[in-house]
Amino acid sequence: MTVRWPNGARCVAAFTVDFDGTGNEVGQGLEPVGIRSAGGYSARRGIPRMLDIFERHGIPATFFVPGYDAEQNPDTVRAIIDAGHEIGAHGYLHESFDLELDEEERLLRRSHDILTDLAGTSPVGWRSPGGKKSSRTLAVLQELGYVYDSSDKDYDQPYPAIVETRKSTEMVELPNNTSSLDDAPLYVNGGVTPREMLELWKAEFDSIYNDSGYFMLTFHPRAGFGSGIPSRARVIDRLLAYIKSFPDVHFTRVDELARWCLEPENGHMNHSTWIGGRA
Repeated sequence: MTVRWPNGARCVAAFTVDFDGTGNEVGQGLEPVGIRSAGGYSARRGIPRMLDIFERHGIPATFFVPGYDAEQNPDTVRAIIDAGHEIGAHGYLHESFDLELDEEERLLRRSHDILTDLAGTSPVGWRSPGGKKSSRTLAVLQELGYVYDSSDKDYDQPYPAIVETRKSTEMVELPNNTSSLDDAPLYVNGGVTPREMLELWKAEFDSIYNDSGYFMLTFHPRAGFGSGIPSRARVIDRLLAYIKSFPDVHFTRVDELARWCLEPENGHMNHSTWIGGRA
C-alpha cells in the first residue's frame, strides 16, 4: 500500500496522552481519595514524567485534556503548552455515559471555553472520553472550529469525518486503535507486563511501518491504569528510541497531521474505497 505522508515520510508517528485525572471519579459522583485517588497521579507525577521523556527525545505529542482536569491543574496544562505540545479536548468530566443532546452540547462548549481561556488558543481536536458520540457531536465541534476527531476505531489511516451522516471536507477522522495501541486495556484487562508491552508495541510498529505507515499510540498517566509509573514510563522511553532508529519516520502532533490530511492534494480526503462514509 502506497500512502502519502508529510515530508515524503514512509511512516507517520503520533503519540497521544489522555490526561484522565480526578475528573474520572468526580464524574461518577465519587471522592477522588483513598483507593479512588489514582487520577491525582496524572498531574503530580505521570504527566511530568512523560514530558521529560518527550523532551529528551525531541518528540512532539498531543494531550487530550478534560475540562474539569484543566480547571483543577492549570499549571500542568501550561507546562504541556510551554513544552510545545498540543492540547485537545476530552470531555468535561470524562463522560463515559450517554448524555441528552443539549447537555452534551453544553459540556462540549464548556470544555472548549475552559481550554481556550487557559491555553490562549482554541483546541482544534477532540477525542471522546468514553468512546461515545451522538448525531450532534461532530456538528457542534465543527461549528466551534475543530478540524479533527480521534475517537473511531474502524480504519487504519485518516479519512473524512462523518458529520451529520455526510463526509466532511473540513474535518478529518484520525482513528485510534484501543485494542493494541492503547496502554489502558492492555495493562488493566490484558494484564501484560512492561516487558511484554514493549515487545508488543515494537511488533505493532514494525507491521505498520511496512503497511500503511499510520502509527498512533495512546498513553494514560494515571497510577495503576496506564503508563505514568516509572516502570511503564520506561517502556515509552525505550519505544521512542526504537522507533527513532528507523529511517523516514515523521513524528507529529495530531493537529499538524490533521491539517496536512485536509489538504486535497494529499489524498486522505478522497479515498475511492469509501462509500457513504464507511469502507
